[in-house]
Amino acid sequence: MQTRTRSGWGVPIALAVMSAWAGHLAWVLLRGPPALLAPATLAHVLVQGYLFTGLFITGHDAMHGTVSRSPRVNAAFGWAACFLFAGLSYGRLVVNHRGHHASPATAADPDFSERSGAFWVWLGTFMVRYTTWRQLVVMALAYNLLHWSGVAEWRIWTFWVVPALLGTLQLFYFGTYLPHRRPHTAGMAPHAARTQTHGHLWALLSCYFFGYHWEHHASPATPWWALWRVKDARALLPLSGVRDEQAAPRAAQS
Repeated sequence: MQTRTRSGWGVPIALAVMSAWAGHLAWVLLRGPPALLAPATLAHVLVQGYLFTGLFITGHDAMHGTVSRSPRVNAAFGWAACFLFAGLSYGRLVVNHRGHHASPATAADPDFSERSGAFWVWLGTFMVRYTTWRQLVVMALAYNLLHWSGVAEWRIWTFWVVPALLGTLQLFYFGTYLPHRRPHTAGMAPHAARTQTHGHLWALLSCYFFGYHWEHHASPATPWWALWRVKDARALLPLSGVRDEQAAPRAAQS
C-alpha cells in the first residue's frame, strides 16, 4: 500500500476541514438559530453533518499517510479527527482499514457484511463492530460536559448528535455500501469496488470524492481532494487490467 503524497496541500486542507467543523459547531451550539423550528436550523444541521463527514475523511486520509509526509503529523491529525468525530480509536481504525484494503468485500473485510447485503442489516453489523464501551463513555462525558457548560439540550441533540449520525450514514452509504455491495461485476475488479458516475460536483457533495471508490483502492496514496484526477485518468483507459492500476498513482502525482 502506498502511503505518501507529493503534494504540500495535505496539512492546510486538513486544518481547513477541522477548523470549519469546530467553528461551525461552536457557533450553532452557542449562538446559532434561536429555536429548533427556526427556518435556518435544518440548513445548519445539514452543513454540520457534511462537516462531520469531512472530519472522518480527514482521519481516513491520515490512515493512508496523505495528510503529511511526517508519520507523527499524520498520526496526530488522524487521532484528533477520529476522536472528535465520535470518540473513535484511531489505532483500531488503522488496523481494520488495512484489513479492508487487503481483502475488500470478502469475509476477511471488517467493513463487509457476509451475513446480508441489505442496507440496514449491513449498517447494524458495521456499527456493532466499530462501537466500543470506551467510545460510549467518551461521548457520554462530552455530552454532559456540554450540558454542564450551559449549552441548551436541544442544541446538543440538534447540532451535535444528529449531524454525527448523518455523517455516519453518509460515510457508510457512499463509502462502503454503494461501492462494495453485491453483485460484484467484472468492472469492479480487482478491488471489488464501484465508482460514482454522476460527475465531480456530485462526488464532492455526496462524500468528498469518496464515491470514487475504485480509484481510491487503486491509488490509496491519493488524498480525497485529488481523487477526481484519478477518475479522469481512468476514463481515458480501458476499465480493467493492469493499466488502470498503473495509471492511478501517476495521475495522483501529476
